[in-house]
Amino acid sequence: MASGSTVLPGQSLGLLANNNGGPGTHIHGDRVFASVAGIVTSTPSTSKSSKTPTLSITRPSGALLPEVGTTILGKITRTNPRQANISILAIYINGEPLCSEPFPALIRQQDVRATEIDKVKIAESFRVGDVVRAVVISLGDERSYYLSTAKNELGVVMAVSEAGNQMYPVSWKEFQDPDSGLKEARKVAKPL
Repeated sequence: MASGSTVLPGQSLGLLANNNGGPGTHIHGDRVFASVAGIVTSTPSTSKSSKTPTLSITRPSGALLPEVGTTILGKITRTNPRQANISILAIYINGEPLCSEPFPALIRQQDVRATEIDKVKIAESFRVGDVVRAVVISLGDERSYYLSTAKNELGVVMAVSEAGNQMYPVSWKEFQDPDSGLKEARKVAKPL
């Protein structure tokens, strides 16, 4: 595993014959594994008898929890006319996606778009099963984080049609089914 890589708990860092385990790692069988999520650091050996480097994991500053301003990927789990419920599946820290346990969140009607907020219809922006890129705007209440898709690069990144086919975006507000040619309304994220 290259120094500077982001790893998750249980991820293999390499063979024990080529590396020593340090803080944030554990050894199982003939391999070194990450014990915590963080960044791999490789320290050259100072011992004359052993030339293998020591691998350790340093945690990024802050907890692996969504914070205000954090970009997330999540899946829409439920919708109603006023909001879309979402399960946060990945959190981007320093541009790297880190998976963790799912966190509940919601996107309120007024947080879908930056303009024409009063004309937003949740059913025309999101459907259950859509994968959405959003940003955390508030820690919300004890039940959910509040998210926003009110920027061009935020919104639905993956959608499946009613026929069950993977769709592709054709405009900022529509996805198209490649088999049937039918279009469905969504709040589409601008590709990065």
